[in-house]
Amino acid sequence: MAIADRHKSNSDGKLWKLCPFWQSGTSSSSSSSTQNLHNLNQSHQDGVGSNTRPSNSVSSVARSILPARRRLRLDPSNNLYFPYEPGKQVKSAVRIKNNSKSHVAFKFQTTAPKSCYMRPPGGILAPGESIIATVFKFVETPENNEKQLDQKKKVKFKIMSLKVKAGVDYVPELFDEQKDQVTVERILRVVFLDAERPCPALEKLKRQLAEAEAALETRKKPPPDTGPRVVGEGLVIDEWKERREKYLARQQVEAVDSV
Repeated sequence: MAIADRHKSNSDGKLWKLCPFWQSGTSSSSSSSTQNLHNLNQSHQDGVGSNTRPSNSVSSVARSILPARRRLRLDPSNNLYFPYEPGKQVKSAVRIKNNSKSHVAFKFQTTAPKSCYMRPPGGILAPGESIIATVFKFVETPENNEKQLDQKKKVKFKIMSLKVKAGVDYVPELFDEQKDQVTVERILRVVFLDAERPCPALEKLKRQLAEAEAALETRKKPPPDTGPRVVGEGLVIDEWKERREKYLARQQVEAVDSV
C-alpha cells in the first residue's frame, strides 16, 4: 500500500495503521526495557527478602530483554539495492540462508505493497539451505527532489522467521498462529543506485539476479521422463509390447497351418 504524504501531526498514526509491524519500534522499546529492568530488580529484592529462589522469574525477564538469536543470514544484510530508473519496474535481490539447525519459515512484509512485491514472498528453508529472493519495485517519476527523497526514506522491507517442523507446508498463516515465536530478522532499507555508473554493489546485484533467474528456470523444467528406457538410437525396451508381438505372430502361424 502506497504511503501518501501527510502532515507530521498525523503521519505516524497513519503509518502504524498501514504497517502494523512498525508498532514494536523504538518508541516503545526504551520504556519496555526500563520496565523489564525494574521488574528484574524488584523480583530479585523480593526473593532475597522472602528467602526464595527467583530463578524462573529472573530468567524469563532476562529473555525478554536479550535480543532474539537470528536464524537467517541475509546478503546484503541491511539494504535492498535498486537501479534508479524513474517510470520503470526495477529489481533487487537478497540471498537468504538458514543458519540454524532447524527448518525455518521466512516471510516478507513491506510498507509499500502497491508498488513492491517479492518472489517468493515466503517459504521454508532446511538447515543450511539458501535461496535468492527477487524484489520488484515500480519507481515513480518524482515531481521534485523533495518527493524523490521522501520516497527513498519511506519504503522499507521486513523479513521475519519462524522455526517449524520438517515436512510442514508453507502458508502465511503460520506467522499469525505462532506470533510469540516469530523473530524479526532484519528491516531492510531501499537504496537506489545509478544504473549508468558501474559500482561493486550494482555488479553484485546483477550476479544475484542472474543466479535467481537461472534457479527459476530450473524449477520450471518438466520432471524427468520415467517411461521406458531408450537404448541406442530409438530402440525401446518394452517387455509387454515384445510379448504381444510374439503372441500375434504365433496366432498368424497357427491360422495358416489350420488352413
